[in-house]
Amino acid sequence: MKRTYLFIGAGRMAAAMVKGLKASCDDQVTIYAANSGNKERLEIFCTAYQLFPVVENWTDYITKVDTIVLAMPPSQQQDILQQLAPFVTTQLIISVAAGKGLREMQKYLPDQTAVAWVMPNTAAQIGQSMSLYTTSTISEAQKSALHVLLESIGEAKECSEEQIHTLTAITGSAPAFVYEFAMSLMDAAGNAQLAEEELQELVAQMIYGAAMMLKSSSSPAELREAVTTPGGATAAGLDVLYAKNFQKVIHEAIQATSERARILGN
Repeated sequence: MKRTYLFIGAGRMAAAMVKGLKASCDDQVTIYAANSGNKERLEIFCTAYQLFPVVENWTDYITKVDTIVLAMPPSQQQDILQQLAPFVTTQLIISVAAGKGLREMQKYLPDQTAVAWVMPNTAAQIGQSMSLYTTSTISEAQKSALHVLLESIGEAKECSEEQIHTLTAITGSAPAFVYEFAMSLMDAAGNAQLAEEELQELVAQMIYGAAMMLKSSSSPAELREAVTTPGGATAAGLDVLYAKNFQKVIHEAIQATSERARILGN
């Protein structure tokens, strides 16, 4: 069964999703892309992913597709939903805008419109996203189209709308905290006299290996204890983190992220 998607927005997340769909099921999908602003950027986007024709007026294509993906910044979503509303019939409307849940989408769309809210992260660019999603009542065909999209960019977990509001800071924003941690480790290793590229390689592999261990059956506490000899070098480093209230700082960072996302969503 051929699935048809219209992406409104030509930024990084739209690119990640189109790239994933093209790589995983190119012969089973038809993809159109549009945006509401930079025509030159859209043409570059469409050329890069071999999407033709370049869609100048996306309202002309609504009746040609089964699934519409809103891949623009949160601040633009309300306007697009209002423009979209008069043309919606049986399409599934998917939003990837932070803070913009089902209720926010449904305010501007006809009653009973099938909607889904998806929160991927930037690892979608390499097919390794941990995406959260929730839906209204949707058909089996629409579920299939959604799952094809989600599986093309990584793994996904279905949640309630409130759970996504709570967890987006962890799955969506926390990668930035990991990168900051990596930068700090690289800076701390400056005396090793390695090139920056070499430092990045060893830190990246350490984080990757730790993440793979974390995906095993062991708990984080068990993995931490396996590395930590009582009174040893690792224990000394952990003592500093505990003394500086490392866990409290992380909790505060997550809380600040969540609160800001809600403000931006409103």
